[in-house]
Amino acid sequence: MNPPQAEPAAPRPPRRRVHTRARILAAAAGLFLTDGYARTSIEDICAAAGYTRGAFYSSFAAKEDLLLALFDEQAAGRMAELERLAAACEELAPQERARRLVEALLRVEPEETGWILLFLEFRLLAARTPGLADRVARHDRAVTAALAGLLERAMPGLVPPGAAAGQAAEVVLAAREGVLARTAAGGPAAKQLLDAATAVLTGLLG
Repeated sequence: MNPPQAEPAAPRPPRRRVHTRARILAAAAGLFLTDGYARTSIEDICAAAGYTRGAFYSSFAAKEDLLLALFDEQAAGRMAELERLAAACEELAPQERARRLVEALLRVEPEETGWILLFLEFRLLAARTPGLADRVARHDRAVTAALAGLLERAMPGLVPPGAAAGQAAEVVLAAREGVLARTAAGGPAAKQLLDAATAVLTGLLG
């Protein structure tokens, strides 16, 4: 009897297509951050990237697919940062680990402010668009699951008693989004709120 044949590996996308997708993502990111999501058209993105609409649709089904791909990239980068932080904090006391985790979650570099405003714009749009709301909810679940996995694997002592890691991650991320929305403009009031949020969330997790 012949051994079962292995399933053929999925073909890798041609290198040129990967390059095209990367250029479209980069062009779209610049436009979204400058002009916002609603005011940026597919035609604008294609012109900035130097491609036709056909090239756009060979990589993305719609404008929202492109933006969600950018959000996924941003979330993956932040999770990689948190993974490195967890590895560096293994020997610290729970309170100090909690403080460093919260600070990393709430820290926003000046160039990141545009991403916060962009995500808030898209979330408000999605709230009025059922199909988009479902897709944003899936993105939220994926990010929550990633943070919950980090808490369970690398920082188990930071999950509050009586709560699951997923619940802790969901509350922390929701608090983060609210805090970042209210502090995006900067200024003394923003710093005061960030300091308060850091103290409260550290106390909950530590």
